Amino acid sequence: MIFVIPFMKLNLEIVANIVTTLSIFLAGRNSIHTWWTGIFACILFSVVFAQTQLYADVMLQLFFIATSVRGWWQWQRGNQGNALNISTTSAVTLARVIPLGIAASVLYGLLLHSFTKAYAPFIDSTVLVFSVIGQLLMMKRRIESWLFWVLVNTIAVPLYASRGLYLTACLYAGYWIYALISWQHWRRLAANRWV
Repeated sequence: MIFVIPFMKLNLEIVANIVTTLSIFLAGRNSIHTWWTGIFACILFSVVFAQTQLYADVMLQLFFIATSVRGWWQWQRGNQGNALNISTTSAVTLARVIPLGIAASVLYGLLLHSFTKAYAPFIDSTVLVFSVIGQLLMMKRRIESWLFWVLVNTIAVPLYASRGLYLTACLYAGYWIYALISWQHWRRLAANRWV
């Protein structure tokens, strides 16, 4: 029995990463199928993160499930009944969102530190908060969402490795590269729309 639990965790982690990789690939290709695959991946990862005491990440997965339903709808009909186009976020909005994200990370980290036995509460909360921002921008098909995913992946890789989620950490390193590629791809798609 002692070997069964880690084996089950590893299998669940593998499946969660496979489905997540598919969802991220579809997002980078600007495919609406990113949303339903993402919902399934988040369900799996919520269990993986609960098993490793990354509670902010569990909450993040639940948030992703809810927003994926909304994102799926928005990409189809979010612009007055028409599909959303890729667009940019204003500098003013980014200048507001980034300091708010830092403050929210600190506050949520304090809550986790004070009321749970969370591992690395401030780092975990930073992954949560900036993932929320990235997800909200992704739902609106904003190019800058990919830059937030670069930031999140930069923080998440060492966090997940420190909890023994080596496969997840390696894949998030790959997602870091893919976020840069997708950022460039979305920029080209948006530019070609105006040509």
